[in-house]
Formats: sequence, C-alpha cells, structure tokens
Amino acid sequence: MYKALDIAKKIIEMANVDTTSGGDGMTNLKLQKILYYEQGYHLAYFGKPLFKEDIESWMYGPVVPEVYEYYNKYQATALPIEKYSLHLSERENELFFNVYEALKEFSAIGLMNRTHQETPWKEAKPHDRGTVISIESMMSYFKARI
Repeated sequence: MYKALDIAKKIIEMANVDTTSGGDGMTNLKLQKILYYEQGYHLAYFGKPLFKEDIESWMYGPVVPEVYEYYNKYQATALPIEKYSLHLSERENELFFNVYEALKEFSAIGLMNRTHQETPWKEAKPHDRGTVISIESMMSYFKARI
C-alpha cells in the first residue's frame, strides 16, 4: 500500500506532461476525483487498497482530506510537480495509467457530476467532512464495472 500524497504527485506529474491536454496541469478538485477512481479500480483488480488514507464523501464528491489540505493553498490553479517516492508494480502501473487515460479528458466538474451518480458517494451520508466512503462499497461498485 502506498501513500495517497505520492499517488497524487504521480497523477499531477502525468497531467503536466500530457501533451494531449496541452500540459494544462491538474487542479485539486479534479485530483480528488481521479484519486477516488484510482483507488476504486485498484480495489476491484487487486482486492486491496492502492493507498491507506480514507476517502470521504464531501459535497463536491469524493475527497482524500490529507491530500486536499496539502494542496488547498493552490485553490483552483494547476498544482505543481513535486518529487515523490512511488514504485508501482508493472501490473499496478498499467492499471494506474489506464484509469488516468480514461479520465483525463473529463473536467473537474464533469468528474464531480459522475461521482454524484455512483453508489459509493451517494450512500455515504451526510456529504460532509468525516463521512468515509467504505472500502467495501467501493470494491463492490468497481468490481461490477470491470
């Protein structure tokens, strides 16, 4: 299992070097949704979490509070590339890349709207700080989508 912040830094780096998006970078809102999907599909494929930190059900969708707080000072601007220590296995890296590729074209609001239609977020109430989206709920939901 990895640290959510290292996973986030890898996602930010991918967004910044992605030529199809013009290297527009990654905002905190979009990052939170991609972290949710990376965790969900990792649970479905490997039967264990990608990172140990909880994902909470906030008003604007799933959020990893520790990562959100770390990047909160950037508000809606692109997040900077930072060094990270992350060594995914070949299979994990392949899944990670595929999930990112499938989601990168969505806007932050598009991803937020998508998560609002999905069972893990909908069932985790109230949609506020401290309401954890359960690993079991995510695993069940994403297993049905692979």
